[in-house]
Amino acid sequence: MRFQLGFFRFCFLFLLCLTPLVFSGDPFVFYDWTVSYITASPLGVKQEVIGINGNFPGPILNATTNWNVVVNVKNQLDEPLLLTWNGIQQRKNSWQDGVSGTNCPIPVGWNWTYQFQVKDQIGSFFYFPSLNFQRAAGGYGGIIVNNRAVIAVPFGTPDGDITIFISDWYTKSHKELRNNVGDGVGLGVPDGVLFNGFGPYRYNESLVPGGISFEMINVEPGRTYRLRVHNVGIATSLNFRIQNHNLLLVETEGSYTVQQNYSNMDIHVGQSYSFLVTMDQNASSDYYIVASPRFVSSSADWDRATGVAILHYSNSQGPASGPLPDPPNEYDTYFSMSQARSIRMNVSAGAARPNPQGSFKYGQITVTDVYVLLNRPAELINGKWRNTLNGISYFAPETPLRLAQQYNVPGVYKLDFPYRMMNRPAKVDTSVINGTYKGFMEIILQNNDTTVQSYHMDGYAFFVVGMDYGVWTENSRNVYNKWDGVARCTTQVFPGAWTAILVSLDNSGMWNLRAQNLDSWYLGQEAYMSVVNPQVTDKTEVPLPDNTIYCGLLEYLQKDQESRINYSGAPSIIPDASRSMILIAFILALVCIFFR
Repeated sequence: MRFQLGFFRFCFLFLLCLTPLVFSGDPFVFYDWTVSYITASPLGVKQEVIGINGNFPGPILNATTNWNVVVNVKNQLDEPLLLTWNGIQQRKNSWQDGVSGTNCPIPVGWNWTYQFQVKDQIGSFFYFPSLNFQRAAGGYGGIIVNNRAVIAVPFGTPDGDITIFISDWYTKSHKELRNNVGDGVGLGVPDGVLFNGFGPYRYNESLVPGGISFEMINVEPGRTYRLRVHNVGIATSLNFRIQNHNLLLVETEGSYTVQQNYSNMDIHVGQSYSFLVTMDQNASSDYYIVASPRFVSSSADWDRATGVAILHYSNSQGPASGPLPDPPNEYDTYFSMSQARSIRMNVSAGAARPNPQGSFKYGQITVTDVYVLLNRPAELINGKWRNTLNGISYFAPETPLRLAQQYNVPGVYKLDFPYRMMNRPAKVDTSVINGTYKGFMEIILQNNDTTVQSYHMDGYAFFVVGMDYGVWTENSRNVYNKWDGVARCTTQVFPGAWTAILVSLDNSGMWNLRAQNLDSWYLGQEAYMSVVNPQVTDKTEVPLPDNTIYCGLLEYLQKDQESRINYSGAPSIIPDASRSMILIAFILALVCIFFR
């Protein structure tokens, strides 16, 4: 009897001690996605779009700071696929970045499992297919990274959280569009602008044909909603506005901002913003939500390319009617730049960490490297249309750069990307920026093209410290914002202008710096930056994943596709290491019951 009582007490105490182990550690969230073509009619014309689990747009990936994300992706397209996670920094883990320089594509009919941690991040981001112009057909979805409970959000809890995707759209397939771009044929005026995959509300019968489904966002009067707005389009900057409602900007791409009201916001390709919108109108009718093209010529064709959704109060007294709310003056070239300069970081707020965002005093750090990256309109190089940075159009080798680096494969790339434009003919090459680990880099993006270009850097958030029209010079540093420039991952560069960014290279890996405009990116306007810790004993990168796909010069290492685990579509947040603990606890509980 004493043995049984003592053993039972031991079991109880052991299980009690095991409980915190079972539920400790950073949680895991699991998703199982099938990427395939589906038929949709965004603009009233049936066409193939890229859906995920049969949905266009795809599902929202929802996680919290430091959670581990596992996404099993099955490729049911008719061409190779990679998904990239726009704005997720992939700390120490460029293996999961999902671009051609880090990963071999997922072959047709294969599946591959991404596993990464949203380390030290919060905010609003999105994912999309990164190869072969596929984003023009869809395949995108939202990413929400929530604050941990111990870190205060610098505004009250909204009554709802709504994700909005705005995008220019063509009824031509992505394959036809990329062929046209490769042949030097411009994209032309888009056939429309979509809201969450839907065409425009018929606000004007002469401009909008009948039979088009539109997006309606249902709200309750008096409540405040967080709207996460992403421009996931191809090449068009869009002005976002809501009739009779203010947009209180609170966050962009992982940085909490100084809270300011805007009547509208220019959102450039690849950018993401969070607004708080209070439903404070009398609901005499529904209200227009508009996304209209910016920096384009005035013509009837462009007037047709306006996206319109509906904001519907539950007590609305009728449909929206009348003219759309006015856009900014298209001839005021400084409006958008002034607006962009007004977006500043909230230096007193915490984000992913408890310390304020302003505690990283970037303006006091000595710059170690300066790159002035100059672009130009597309030009013929060896008889093919190409876009360049510093006169180099990126050539994507069949062997991903990071794999070639891992296996010391010679001849795949060169660490010789020039600091400035060189006095030589433009060329196609695989030239990589040699980044200094823990260095502090200044990058000036000089846009000599005739259109707005957006640039994105994987692996980092950079500080946008200045922008202006004209040619950047050393004296331009006198106007830099060295205190509260917003940290983000995608910035616009206006035509005939420059934008300067600062970035701390504390994340080892091979990182993509690219034009977000798909036509420029497809024609080679990108580069990669290698950031290597010279102390090889210091584990600053995660190991090569066991499920790595091999291609190119390393294809001989590829094994047959193994069967992968198919996770439930319902997210699970059980920590991975805890599963074995749960099993041990279960077995011990059975033993205790047996001896009781």
